[in-house]
Amino acid sequence: MDARLLEILACPLCKGTLLYRREAEVLVCRMDRLAYPVRDGVPVMLEEEARQLSADDPLLGH
Repeated sequence: MDARLLEILACPLCKGTLLYRREAEVLVCRMDRLAYPVRDGVPVMLEEEARQLSADDPLLGH
């Protein structure tokens, strides 16, 4: 994923910062505890495509 793209992407719900988790191919919003999929290098920034994360999910860690 392009670093410049990551700098401008934001969570569509809260407009917060997203963390790219390369190994899981997701962009994580820690505020909303959502994981947006990245398919073939393209982030899918739709709420209905996002996966809800539990409070103790390792993807939420630093």
